[in-house]
Amino acid sequence: MTAPTRATPGLAAGSLIAIVFGLVFVEVNSGGLDTPWPLVVRIAGVLVAAGLGFAVFRLGRPQDSGDAQGTWFGERRYWIVVAAEAVALFGGLFVINGVLGHSEVAVAWIALVVGVHFFGLAAAFRLNRFHVLGAVMTLLGIAGFVLDVAGASAATIGLVSGVLSGVALFATVAVSLRL
Repeated sequence: MTAPTRATPGLAAGSLIAIVFGLVFVEVNSGGLDTPWPLVVRIAGVLVAAGLGFAVFRLGRPQDSGDAQGTWFGERRYWIVVAAEAVALFGGLFVINGVLGHSEVAVAWIALVVGVHFFGLAAAFRLNRFHVLGAVMTLLGIAGFVLDVAGASAATIGLVSGVLSGVALFATVAVSLRL
């Protein structure tokens, strides 16, 4: 694959958002691992995020190409997907944490909802790589629920549904930038 010569506004903004959320997934969900793994995973996450961020900025100032990678923030369809995601995310977390008292699967719910939201973005903006990312994150979320039912620890659920979701976001940025 060849790297794009210049970033489009959508590619640059989307990549930076994915890097930040990927790093949050890694940093927040690696704490339950046995020592020294939380530190190792967190440092690796920072290094990967920094490298990907550098790659985004290396492409230079975004240019508007007028294609599906253009900026989405002014588009109604983008905000519909994000609004549905927010309702599902916070509504589900209220039920999981407040009503059911199963905070160990909160990260599984987050991965599931974020994964499903990528299917909406893929359809709205005709970006096939979002179908792949959506499938991976949705499966990682479901895996967290299955692990919980099987009696896995919160740390294991955090690793599978959280850390690996961060890795999936990082990998999508790398593929998008053709690294």
